[in-house]
Amino acid sequence: MSVKAFVVEDNAAIREGLCEALWEMAGIETAGVAASEKAAVAWLTDEANDWDIAIVDLILEPGGSGFGVLHALRNRLPGRRMVVLTGLASADVRAKCEALGSDGVFDKAIETEALMDYCRSLAEGHAPGPAPASDPA
Repeated sequence: MSVKAFVVEDNAAIREGLCEALWEMAGIETAGVAASEKAAVAWLTDEANDWDIAIVDLILEPGGSGFGVLHALRNRLPGRRMVVLTGLASADVRAKCEALGSDGVFDKAIETEALMDYCRSLAEGHAPGPAPASDPA
C-alpha cells in the first residue's frame, strides 16, 4: 500500500520541490496540492479523496493560514497524519500547532531532513511518534 500525501504550500517552487523529495526520498506519492486554506480544507475534508499525510505550511495565500487547516482537520480519521512545515517554528507556534492536532512541526530551514525521516518511517509502515521538538531558541 503506497502512502499518499497532500501538500499545502503557497510557494510553487517549494511545493514542487517537496513533492519531488517525498517521492524520491520516501516513496510517497502526492495525492494533491493546495496553495490556500480554503482549497486545502475543501480537498482534505472531501471523503472521496484518499490521503495518509497532510504537510501544511502556516503562511498561505491571503485570506487563510495553515492554522485554519489544522483546526478544520483536528477530528480527521484515525491514522491520518498531519504535520506542519514552516519557517515559523518557535516554541509558541509548535505548542499552538500541537493543540490544533498536528502530529509534528518541522522548521523549513533546519528540519527538512527530519521531515523526510518521518515520512520514510510512515511509508515503511512504522507509525512515527511525535516529531522531535528541536526549537533552537
